[in-house]
Amino acid sequence: MSNTLQAFVHTLRYEAQDTISVELRPLDGGEFPAFTAGSHIDLHLPNGLVRSYSLSNDSSERHRYVVGVLRDRASRGGSRCVHESLRVGMPITISEPRNHFALDESATHSVLVAGGIGITPMLCMARRLKALGQSFEMLYFARERKSAAFLAELQALGMPLHLHFDAEAGGPPDLRGLLAQRAPQAGLHHYACGPTPMLDAFEKFCAELGHANAHIERFTPVEVKAASDARTNYTVELKKSGRFIEITPDKSLLDTLLEAGIAVDHSCCEGVCGSCETRVLEGIPDHRDSVLSPKEKASNKVMMVCVSGCKSDKLVLDI
Repeated sequence: MSNTLQAFVHTLRYEAQDTISVELRPLDGGEFPAFTAGSHIDLHLPNGLVRSYSLSNDSSERHRYVVGVLRDRASRGGSRCVHESLRVGMPITISEPRNHFALDESATHSVLVAGGIGITPMLCMARRLKALGQSFEMLYFARERKSAAFLAELQALGMPLHLHFDAEAGGPPDLRGLLAQRAPQAGLHHYACGPTPMLDAFEKFCAELGHANAHIERFTPVEVKAASDARTNYTVELKKSGRFIEITPDKSLLDTLLEAGIAVDHSCCEGVCGSCETRVLEGIPDHRDSVLSPKEKASNKVMMVCVSGCKSDKLVLDI
């Protein structure tokens, strides 16, 4: 299990319509573990849910973590709890930061593409690139100006910033045209975070335009069906505990492990947060997550046990 940290809510701040930032500080003073741009943390909320949120503050800061949270109309209880139940001074358990959306600090130029609340990791990346003196720009899309969080902070960074508000422009941005403004090159990196349709379009256009270094972070999962050669029944060997567990079609790998009393970190249970990442020592997983890159999936060295399955008779996991 990864370590949890004890924090308290230091500041709740209105950032835009339906969006607040939550500043967390160590409960007993001192410092939090260091983090890198693109990281996220889990909040263990008062209603019992665990939810992941990207860090937006400067990654050189150790005295606080800041997350931005949109009150989602389709909330299953996470963002609603943050908006309605968190109070200044309230203690809260959080996870240590994890990063599945790392910034390549050696890029010759970085293009940061944010849609709506997807601005949170992008703001952190922009701060880091600015501190490094690196070449970068940002494209920030929102339906309306009043729903665009952290605008003043972005503008204060003094970077090239392309803003697009559908309500003012009369429609959505020309994402392909914007991505086509720079010719493909080895040192050019693109990053995107935002709603699923934007991310799907971003991936499609980057592939068409030849932008090889395209990175995305999803807040909602892409449905990945089981592979045609995925097993319905298989055995999992837990190397550290020496146990063997049979997996059947009626329960996920994660649920079966938890039911067997195995402590496995987990949060979203949808393959987007990365908290259940587990090392694979033998066997071939059937990857169904939205976290790992194609290269990472092909290596079969790790898997997300909440949604993924198995293509071999047996999986040996580092548990």
